[in-house]
Amino acid sequence: MIESLLVANRGEIARRIIRTAKRLGIRTVAVYSEADTGLPFVAEADQSICIGAPQAYRNAEVILAAAKETKAQAIHPGYGFLSENADFARAVETNGLIWVGPPAAAITAMGDKINARNLMAEAGVPVAPGSHDPAATVEAAIEAATAIGYPVMVKAAAGGGGMGMAVAADEAALTTEYAKVRAFAERMFGDASVLIERYFPRVRHVEVQILGLADGRVVALSERECSVQRRNQKLVEEAPSPAVDPGLRARFLAAAVKAGEAVGYRNAGTVECLLDPATGEFFFLEMNTRLQVEHPITELIHGTDLVEQQLRIASGLAPNFDVDRPTTGHAIELRINAEDPKRFLPGPGKVVTWAEPSGEGVRVDSGYAEGTTVTPHYDSLMAKLIVFGSDRADAIARARAAVAGFQIAGPKNNLPFFAELLDNDEFRSGDYDTGIVSRMR
Repeated sequence: MIESLLVANRGEIARRIIRTAKRLGIRTVAVYSEADTGLPFVAEADQSICIGAPQAYRNAEVILAAAKETKAQAIHPGYGFLSENADFARAVETNGLIWVGPPAAAITAMGDKINARNLMAEAGVPVAPGSHDPAATVEAAIEAATAIGYPVMVKAAAGGGGMGMAVAADEAALTTEYAKVRAFAERMFGDASVLIERYFPRVRHVEVQILGLADGRVVALSERECSVQRRNQKLVEEAPSPAVDPGLRARFLAAAVKAGEAVGYRNAGTVECLLDPATGEFFFLEMNTRLQVEHPITELIHGTDLVEQQLRIASGLAPNFDVDRPTTGHAIELRINAEDPKRFLPGPGKVVTWAEPSGEGVRVDSGYAEGTTVTPHYDSLMAKLIVFGSDRADAIARARAAVAGFQIAGPKNNLPFFAELLDNDEFRSGDYDTGIVSRMR
């Protein structure tokens, strides 16, 4: 097993990784920016080192220097920042360190949406109708959209996390949105490539957790429902999905294994799909080559620790749980963000009150505490409220009680939205789609 680990991240995911590593007897090293000096993860690591300005979490050279200075043996990137940066993954290994993540080649292969689509199609994974090559001009985009049929989704090929996407219902809208997405992609990702794909007005977002094991096998654990979104970004996830029956689940898991095998996947990853609830058809969306924000709900229904499995795989060890064991119960995760609960605009500030709920089936993975400050430098995620119940109704009941018991004052927060959602008839029925938040507003 790895003996020392540098966590190249911050906030709740840094605390989450540190917690498991310390339980396993692994020495932990935290890197932190000047803006994060007072956050809990800094004090909880065995050793902490300041790496400078707020944007330093994206500076590969600074993080590698910190690993060398602290004599860390391995680096866990968490999610975001450098977690899906193939050059960083290569640099970690070139410097003689262990990379707790997939091979750089897999990151590269899945990092471009067009390349990923084509690879998945070759592997027999269903893909939505779309362009096989980047739409280099608006004329090419119009030609692709005409062949696919409106409405279409305009996507940044190098994008992720719901960024760089727009819907076009006709040629005039496509002309406008193409220019916007292309400019955004160039600015945010340094790659202006654009993909045109069929847009499904009513669709569910379902994903599958995979593990590429040290012996070369790829296994699929179970699916997660991620359809409660704002601006194409997730707010709530649940597992298992209320839309997936055993037959559909078997098809999802088989496709996810094919996807992982197609790129020689190792470590934890997620195959994201769109599900047409009217037909039962699903299509590959993208592969996230890292640990997902919503991994705790899979942990709860499988009774395992995915960070521990990541560390075991990176150490060349077999998993220490039965990967074929049936799941039990139902889990829901709510992303507690520092944002206005109506318009979902960021609302950073000093945390005056922070009281987490507790009790049977309640887990909180938080990045902040009373007296700390949510700054505007990073994503607005403050904590994840995760609940586990014997079935979906039990999990919803526990989520309602936990939301009511979570006390936050200072920064704005979206707890009132979750209270509304958990009482919403559409959500409670389980028959909802990615448009549910807009219908609530």
